Amino acid sequence: MAMSAKSSELTRARVRSAWLFLSPMLVVLALVAGWPLVRTIYFSFTDATLSNLSDYDFIGFANFIEYYEGEWYGVIVDPDWWRAVYNTIWFTVVSVGLELILGMIVALTLNAAFPGRGMLRAAILIPWAIPTIVSAQMWGWMLHDQFGVLNAILMGIGIISQPVAWTASPDTALWAVVMVDVWKTTPFMALLILAALQMLPSDCYEAARVDGINPIKVFFKVTLPLIRPALMVAIIFRALDALRIFDLIYVLTSNSRDTASMSVYARQQLVDFQQVGYGSAASTLLFLIIALLIIVTLMVGRVRLGEDPR
Repeated sequence: MAMSAKSSELTRARVRSAWLFLSPMLVVLALVAGWPLVRTIYFSFTDATLSNLSDYDFIGFANFIEYYEGEWYGVIVDPDWWRAVYNTIWFTVVSVGLELILGMIVALTLNAAFPGRGMLRAAILIPWAIPTIVSAQMWGWMLHDQFGVLNAILMGIGIISQPVAWTASPDTALWAVVMVDVWKTTPFMALLILAALQMLPSDCYEAARVDGINPIKVFFKVTLPLIRPALMVAIIFRALDALRIFDLIYVLTSNSRDTASMSVYARQQLVDFQQVGYGSAASTLLFLIIALLIIVTLMVGRVRLGEDPR
């Protein structure tokens, strides 16, 4: 009983210490993230504009949905909003899926022992280290339909017969954004997966090698189950970034309705149209959609942070 009481007291002391060390970070997080979120949700129920932020009225859910003189108005019934939702989710699924596959291949390659591995690990991070705006501007020039290097290469080897407006055509614009995003953020995914691979116990692989088990079977039966929690964390981190995508789409395709993401749509309402209340409603819906999708991802993945994958 005495040992149990001491252990319980030690656990409580550790919990108190943990909260003590975390409290400064929580305070800063509440100020820089919590307060703007609360203000955004509050403004979504008002008719505030950029030119009139000090004098506005509370209008309830009118920015979200309202029936007026026989017609429905609001973000929820705006076709442009649902197009932006579709674009964002499509972009997230495709880009994160490709980054997961390519990141796994890169991580498995970098996990093997070969000369120059350390230099290659550093070089592979260069695309991720380049600021997103710089990457978008650089790829915007490369994808230009008149003097872009990509068109010159493809025409030189005979794949296309005339220049393609990669970022201007609705058929290719989103694919161009996906390509740039995959190029930039695959190293991040590979880095997280590589860190998980580095922590795997070697005895499992030695036993499999002695038993003559096929390496592909070892990968699916041993490696994947062991790194599944790390994969889920990587997917969630990348999905959060992809769902909030703004800079790549805005720089490469500007304000095109065919390629606008939810963030681009909200920015357009807030800045271009100066409708702070309406734009805040779109931002609030963006926050709710991201929260819902992340919760669903956690439930489907059936992973709990801190759980031993073995």
